[in-house]
Amino acid sequence: MMRYPQKALWDELAYLAYHLHWDFDTLLDLEHSDRARLIRSVADLNQRAWEGIRSHAG
Repeated sequence: MMRYPQKALWDELAYLAYHLHWDFDTLLDLEHSDRARLIRSVADLNQRAWEGIRSHAG
């Protein structure tokens, strides 16, 4: 079995902790597929927020 790269795990945890303000243990308890899904959802929300800002700035 191949181990998940440590840097990738820390990057995922940092991204989610920053945006969701969840504690470390909660994030570590998530399955990789759940973390990946949350990352995609948060990234989508951020993208839509930035698009809204850009559309109102012009």
